[in-house]
Amino acid sequence: MKSYKKELWFATSKRREFINITPEVNECLRESGIKEGLLLCNAMHITASVFINDDESGLHHDYEVWLEKLAPEKPHSQYRHNGFEDNADAHMKRQVMGREVVVAITNGQLDFGPWEQIFYGEFDGKRRKRVLVKIIGE
Repeated sequence: MKSYKKELWFATSKRREFINITPEVNECLRESGIKEGLLLCNAMHITASVFINDDESGLHHDYEVWLEKLAPEKPHSQYRHNGFEDNADAHMKRQVMGREVVVAITNGQLDFGPWEQIFYGEFDGKRRKRVLVKIIGE
């Protein structure tokens, strides 16, 4: 069995952002040479997420509105965590959107359903953060 690991780095210009990272993940799969196996892709920061969904701007807007209703950024004083920082909402948004995805690899391709894409979700941005891609298989 082969194993492949790569870190992808992202620096967002906004506090919250969704980035389609499917092309970067596909490039990792190509580099790995693995044709059958599993791909793990996870955010390595507790205020960021990796998830699978449709690449549709209206949906991304809806996520933003929904997440802000669930865990509003302000007032910062509503969260005990915000004694040192102002990102408690980002921790909660990450919890809802998830840490990682696992995708089957079949015939050298990500085995997606219709419209599925991999996204990096940033909830406390404006600094460099990383995503781990780990692939195992043959």
